[in-house]
Amino acid sequence: MTPRILHVFPSFEVGGAQRRHATLVTKGSGHFIHSVFAMDGNYKALSLITSVPTAETQPAFRRRTMVRSALACRRLLAEMRPHLLVTYNWGSVEWALGNRFRPLVPHIHIQDGFGPDEANGELWRRKLVRRLAYGGAARVIVPSETLEHIARSHWHIRDARLRRIDNGVDPGRFAGPADDHLVRRLKLDGDGPVIGTVGALRPEKNMGRLIEAVRTVADSIPTVRLVIVGDGIGRSALSMLTERIGLKENVIFAGHLDKPEDILPAFDVFALSSDTEQAPLALIEAMATGLPVAATDVGDVRTMVHPDNAPHIAGHDAQTLAGNLMTLCSDADRRTALGAANRRTVHDRFDETAMIAAYEREFDAVLGGV
Repeated sequence: MTPRILHVFPSFEVGGAQRRHATLVTKGSGHFIHSVFAMDGNYKALSLITSVPTAETQPAFRRRTMVRSALACRRLLAEMRPHLLVTYNWGSVEWALGNRFRPLVPHIHIQDGFGPDEANGELWRRKLVRRLAYGGAARVIVPSETLEHIARSHWHIRDARLRRIDNGVDPGRFAGPADDHLVRRLKLDGDGPVIGTVGALRPEKNMGRLIEAVRTVADSIPTVRLVIVGDGIGRSALSMLTERIGLKENVIFAGHLDKPEDILPAFDVFALSSDTEQAPLALIEAMATGLPVAATDVGDVRTMVHPDNAPHIAGHDAQTLAGNLMTLCSDADRRTALGAANRRTVHDRFDETAMIAAYEREFDAVLGGV
């Protein structure tokens, strides 16, 4: 019998965790049947997958009190009866709680990061709930050193059940040129440096900080352009910001792209302006493309890039970010050298073949009762 794995996401809108899941499903061994349950009823990231069924349920889970929600999730779990439950982040905690006592199925929890309300640290009530909910998981999997420390010290997850698995990509996907049609459509074939970023337009990504940083760069390099790849609830507010600060002609909202490799080679610099990150997949993809990176100093970002690029991962404010963007935009030779170093780092540390194998080992181990 082929094991059935139920993956419960807070949302299945397109983001790093969802794209990693798509990779596991489409490039894995095929030894598992994967299904997805999105708590908010958003299944947009299924566009990345053609072979995964979704759980048959209401468009969105109707939350109640924590206890009642956990009991409702337990009832759903009893109806679906997968062989393994995999939960993701805080937004699926009710499923972990519902399966915590007298568990119906083995459970793995994957923590990729925190939302904007915990950008400066965990909320103490959530810390206690996580300690309870994930204390019964057969595995807790994290992609970063920062989260590994949090799981061990805050949630008291024992080393025997804690795994750190680096996110990974296929470097070959990012070895080619940008899509000519897309470059022309977005008018990226003109003069001036192109700063790019990829991410959902959610509050914790703080794209407004990046726009403000580029405003400063534009004072010295008027031809600079910023390309924002991604969609989300923040798009209209960000568009208004570009108009308010006189940057409308410099900022291009490219929307969501299923294949970021079609646009990344058109960038000169990759930027991250997040309030909170851990081990962002978009960063690894940019590094695989051979891009230098300027970013806020959050999560593992500084230790993920090549050491030569690390000085450009600094601060949490628009002015510091602007300074690093200016340095990279003004020095083509440095961009080339740092991009090549970042590409080598991906080949050495962040290859998706190792990532897929590591996740499937944990699935097999838990399903086998190890």
